[in-house]
Amino acid sequence: MSSPTLHGVTTIEPHAESLRPPWPFTGREEELDLVRRSLAAGRPGVVVTGPAGCGRTRLATEAVRGTDRVRVSPTPETRGIPFGAFAPVLPESVTLHRAVRLLSGVRLLFVDDAHLLDDASAALLHHLAVQGRTRLLVTVTDGAPAPAAVTRLRTGESLPRLALAPLPDDATDPLLEAAAGGPLDPLTAHRLRRLCRGDLRLLRDLTAAVHDAGLLTRLPETGLWAWRGPVPPTPALRERVAAVLARPCPEERETLDRLAFAEPLALPARALDLRALERLEADALIEVADDDTVRLAHPLHGPMLRATVGRLRARRLTGLRGPLTDALGTEATALLDGIARDDVRTARTPVGEWLVAEGAPVPAGYAAVRARFARLRGELREAAAWAREGLSETPGHPACRRELALTAARSGDPDPDPDDDDGAPDDLDAYDAVRLGAPERALELLPPDGVFARHARALARADGAALDRVAAELAERGFLLYAAEAYAQAASAHRDPTAARTARTRAAALARRCQGARTPALSGPALGELTARQRQIVTLAAAGLTNRQIAERLTLSVRTVGNHLYGAYARLGTADRTTLPWLMEHPDAQPA
Repeated sequence: MSSPTLHGVTTIEPHAESLRPPWPFTGREEELDLVRRSLAAGRPGVVVTGPAGCGRTRLATEAVRGTDRVRVSPTPETRGIPFGAFAPVLPESVTLHRAVRLLSGVRLLFVDDAHLLDDASAALLHHLAVQGRTRLLVTVTDGAPAPAAVTRLRTGESLPRLALAPLPDDATDPLLEAAAGGPLDPLTAHRLRRLCRGDLRLLRDLTAAVHDAGLLTRLPETGLWAWRGPVPPTPALRERVAAVLARPCPEERETLDRLAFAEPLALPARALDLRALERLEADALIEVADDDTVRLAHPLHGPMLRATVGRLRARRLTGLRGPLTDALGTEATALLDGIARDDVRTARTPVGEWLVAEGAPVPAGYAAVRARFARLRGELREAAAWAREGLSETPGHPACRRELALTAARSGDPDPDPDDDDGAPDDLDAYDAVRLGAPERALELLPPDGVFARHARALARADGAALDRVAAELAERGFLLYAAEAYAQAASAHRDPTAARTARTRAAALARRCQGARTPALSGPALGELTARQRQIVTLAAAGLTNRQIAERLTLSVRTVGNHLYGAYARLGTADRTTLPWLMEHPDAQPA
């Protein structure tokens, strides 16, 4: 704990963090620039809000790096002490009026987790915000109980508010790689994200626990690290699910354990206590779907319950579940029904994911369906991983080989295995003609009332507005790659430059979520509208350089770089740095 000085950098953090190296900063470049601008001279500061574990503290810490500030990090232990959070920088028995006077000379006050402040400290923070002499950077967790003064700050009443959304999946890849010591295979990355539901702190804890326990193995096909097996029940993870593991009622614990080994279970279920179910539902520990199936509310609950039961209990509960082949068949049928309805929105498939997680063999037919569903959603790396799972169980399975080839083609590799001559089809069906820019061939073959036929007609007429509508519908139905392609086609069809830029930006945002997709429709250039300096800076930003790194390379000021970027954003119709690679040419794009 540092000395109680109000000059220089003062950090008050009663709770020690892990000695692990900090995570790389990723996926928040625009928010970082916004926070830094909010803390510039003449600005009052900003309140950063978001769900637990979304990266508020990491963003704020990066924003004040190298600045003259006082940082206060309250804890539950200081919440009951008047001015407890500020005790190291304020004298004992201080009054609110004097505290305001003492802190008014601070250039920048960073209050992390302000919802944990005691009432006196919260009132002090509110007075400083109203007074406006001290720039404030305040982080608050959404939904957490907080003093009334902090609640007013959280609503943006006294300071501008930045609400953080969960970090996109693709932005978490560098975090996972840093915690795991190398790139992870797609199914492992998906498993970790699914278990953590956007909580980056939990993601780091779990990934580090898997790494430290030696549970990562290298896949011979790809060289990526994979995690197959149970969740390590570390103390940190036990604390995360304490509400489930410490359930005192025997009937409730039996119900939770049954679900952990056999979810989802249909009601009425002979082995489930209905009153126990009611209590668990009231405490948000289970979910009952519209089809009267019961599941555990959080994906981490099942693995942790399974990891903490004794061997005899696990053997009994395993014997009570039905045949997995029936459950897998039900899941595959549901996925195929969605494909037939032109709807590939996320489907819950716990049995298949359970098999992969536990390292059990996955039937090739089921794996091929999962690969196809993922490919249609634009999840290309996951599609390839599912196909490989099926091939590891049944080498040479034609449907799995086909899906692997199609996924590789959409990733810009039309011939992933030059020595393979098994005759797998290249999937150039009627709709592929639309995607490749030849809609006339498909109009007579596609169902006339379907979204794919509407795509063909809009493209044949070069109707930008109709292509926009089709793209939006494709995205809503889960076909993210097809939606990105339709928006890219709309950008070329629009005569209005503003509409073209909007379509191009939407194409870029969707393509970024498609895990390395490279197709002809996504390879159009977009930088012709920029000045030479803007193109130079945008190219460096798209390569991952920060504004400061760009400024150093080009011998410019950071502010000049920022101004050029914002001018480029206006011309490109985007405000998202992460879409820049997709707004540039893809010289390596291949037909798919």
